[in-house]
Amino acid sequence: MAPASVQYRFNGEPRTWTPPGRIEPGLHAVVMHLLQLHFGDGENSLVMPTAEDSDEQVLEQAARMGLTDIQLPGAPAN
Repeated sequence: MAPASVQYRFNGEPRTWTPPGRIEPGLHAVVMHLLQLHFGDGENSLVMPTAEDSDEQVLEQAARMGLTDIQLPGAPAN
């Protein structure tokens, strides 16, 4: 079975990301993957959330970095 796509906005532009394989379920893991996808190669390691941050903290940081409207696969749309 192919992984489901994640819908989100990056700096206001709609985007879709399909994980290359299975990832840990849950909002925290998906948002961390999106942050790494967009900012992993930069010198932004000090602004990246940590594994200990709550889902709310990770979403707040992602929004500050331009990632918004993140829809997990199988989750109802807002």
